[in-house]
Amino acid sequence: MGRSDVSFPSNGTECAAWLYRPDGEAPHPLVVMAHGFSGTRELGLEPYAERFRAAGIGVLLFDYRHFGASGGEPRQLLDIRAQHADYHAAIAWGRRLDWVDPARVALFGSSFSGGHVVVVASQDPRIAAVVAQCPFEDGIATARALFGVNMLKLTAAGIRDQVGALAGRPPHYVPAIGEPGSFAVMTTPDSKPGFEAILPADTRWENRVAARIALRFATYRPGTSARHVRCPILFCVCDRDALAPAEATVRHANRAPLAEVKRYPIGHFDIYLGEWHERAVADQVAFLTRHLLDSAPAAASGGAAVGAAS
Repeated sequence: MGRSDVSFPSNGTECAAWLYRPDGEAPHPLVVMAHGFSGTRELGLEPYAERFRAAGIGVLLFDYRHFGASGGEPRQLLDIRAQHADYHAAIAWGRRLDWVDPARVALFGSSFSGGHVVVVASQDPRIAAVVAQCPFEDGIATARALFGVNMLKLTAAGIRDQVGALAGRPPHYVPAIGEPGSFAVMTTPDSKPGFEAILPADTRWENRVAARIALRFATYRPGTSARHVRCPILFCVCDRDALAPAEATVRHANRAPLAEVKRYPIGHFDIYLGEWHERAVADQVAFLTRHLLDSAPAAASGGAAVGAAS
């Protein structure tokens, strides 16, 4: 499918990536992609990359430092600023490819990285377009929905991990996903089956993260950067999302000057597979084609244009 294994440096650490080059005459646009909370590149993102490539758009799909096939110690350390920096490093590396048009580089993020791409685009005015799928945009809204009775336990684990880090000790880990009622970061009814549905047999994903991320969840509100994103941005919102509440996402999307919102009557993980995946990826291909391949410039909308899928 025109995919090659590559790597790029980010703050001295090599990040592993898959590079998809489309057929046809260069230069081509490029979409830079990474996964969400604890996710690695093989967890359901390949079908998106292949569809974008088939439409004539290149893709750089990477693992963050500390995760998957990328380097970095300690393992499973979810550092929000470092993940933003990895996106910036991937963008810079991609813009230097001889077949890429550096003026037509876009971002794709899903779940936790759906928030990252909003922040990164607000920091890089050269980004041409953004797709934010089932995106984490408001930590306060997610914390209310996510933690429940686990909040105190996760906070205690986070403090233990952070204090240990300051003392030079290895991370204290907590499970990323678990059954409802278990001790893990994500314990909504669809979290465990949702992850398992996109988890291939051959994977580097691990069900654990350094617990200190629990201390940063509520204060991470990437949606507040939406007002500073000057390129077109597509928010693909799942109305029954128990992890990234839809109404909070839409409130932030409405503040982006060039936002489009597509709403789907599904849960957080339903967008990765089956009929609703097909509908969402078709919307994304149409959006990226319009803004990366077609010549018509975007016009300011003064807020989000909302479309409901049925």
